[in-house]
Amino acid sequence: MILPAKFRTAFEHGGYLSEHHGGCLALWTPEEFERQLALRQAEAAGGGEARNLMRLWAQASEEVSVDGQGRMMIPPRLREFAGLTGTVWVNGAVDRVELWNPGLWEPIRQAMEGRLREEG
Repeated sequence: MILPAKFRTAFEHGGYLSEHHGGCLALWTPEEFERQLALRQAEAAGGGEARNLMRLWAQASEEVSVDGQGRMMIPPRLREFAGLTGTVWVNGAVDRVELWNPGLWEPIRQAMEGRLREEG
């Protein structure tokens, strides 16, 4: 896929893709990935389910590179997890970039836009 130009600078030294909430993929800068990993390791120190969740998250994460034209390969197993078969919806989400199957993202977007209008 081609990463939009506004995100490319943050990933000029690569990044990490991982399975994320709602069936999307999270693209993390190396620094943010390390921060997330440290948080998960601290949670996992308590053992049990948190440890297994950390293991699963680490196993489901892949280092990726972005070339000079913004192209990035998405590993097949992550592409399958997120149902990315054609168009990819790219969302900036504060500490990460999310990659969505448009069919999964659109109902979420519509529901949340309605809530934002109610609050505003």
